[in-house]
Amino acid sequence: MAATEDFPISGLADAPFARVRDAFAQNFAEGLELGARFSVFVEGACVIDLIGGFADRERYEPWADGTLAGLYSSGKLVVALLIARAASEGRLDYDAPVANYWPAFAANGKEGVLVRHLMSHTSGVSAWAQPVEVSD
Repeated sequence: MAATEDFPISGLADAPFARVRDAFAQNFAEGLELGARFSVFVEGACVIDLIGGFADRERYEPWADGTLAGLYSSGKLVVALLIARAASEGRLDYDAPVANYWPAFAANGKEGVLVRHLMSHTSGVSAWAQPVEVSD
């Protein structure tokens, strides 16, 4: 296992967030990360902006400001927070049918699917009925 100092880490973590920098570094020390960037903004101000590790498995190219990374499902967190906020403000009901908000969703027998089913991945709408080809 590589020591923390074997992984370049730069950037800022305001004093109240020093432990975040430590946890970020620990991920590299434990071999949980190869390269990463982590940023947090509070009321529009950047309070954490850390860059660490490498952009390549050979560990020649340090992770940098312009390193590209796949985001995969990172948008799910934002959507979940927005949905939770809408529910807490009474603009969305977890126990309401999805079709109340998106009428076309009710097609093909989905009229009984509730918002909570989508949020908990229990709607039964989990795959395409027909195989999907690359050309699709």
